[in-house]
Amino acid sequence: MKAQTAPDLNGYVLAGGKSSRMGEDKALLKLAGKPLVLRAVQKLQLVCQEVNILGSRQELEIYAPLVRDLHEGCGPLGGMEAAFVHSSEDRSSTDWNLFMAVDMPFLPTRFLEGWVRTVTVQKSARLAMFIVDGRPQPALCLLHRDVAPYVCDAVARGEFKLLRVLESAAKDLALEQQTELEAVFLNSSLETEVFLDQGGSWMGWTPTEEQWATRHLWFANLNTPEDFAAAQALEGALE
Repeated sequence: MKAQTAPDLNGYVLAGGKSSRMGEDKALLKLAGKPLVLRAVQKLQLVCQEVNILGSRQELEIYAPLVRDLHEGCGPLGGMEAAFVHSSEDRSSTDWNLFMAVDMPFLPTRFLEGWVRTVTVQKSARLAMFIVDGRPQPALCLLHRDVAPYVCDAVARGEFKLLRVLESAAKDLALEQQTELEAVFLNSSLETEVFLDQGGSWMGWTPTEEQWATRHLWFANLNTPEDFAAAQALEGALE
């Protein structure tokens, strides 16, 4: 099933990490009988025109096409660099890329869909992500193709701090557009901007009781066996 909401959007699952704290490849761990990487791919397929996996492990290729890093050992920025090069070669001239970590299985698709639709229609927007409990969450972000040169330049000079690179790119793009930084870099706070009404509705969607009860996990990464065990106890909230 292909997305209808954002035809100019490619999705990329960030799956290039070493999973050192988990002790095994977390992308292939099964939650409610389904590997995390497959959950991520299927979620993005409902929102994006095309979905690829950023990583080099051949065993992941059965779930979606792989896009391998151009430069190894650069962390998420290396994957994003490869994604921008990949999407620039796409005949559809995609404007936006949606990046999501492989281990965010509780993030509701309808929530993601509404956010994407809200961001991509804003003329000045070039970057978007969330702030949850006061902490930036760059592992889920929307980046316009205008951000590509900044990501590629950062990798070339050995700057791999993702948030720092994105913030710097946003400042330069705001100056270039002669507009406010907040119009270029959209940081949505889950607590204060997204769920304003008492019913917790977002773009006409209201989470189920189970989804709302696990909202603390929507942006949580499953990094350790303990994290994964906690997620298994809440499998009923998965889509």
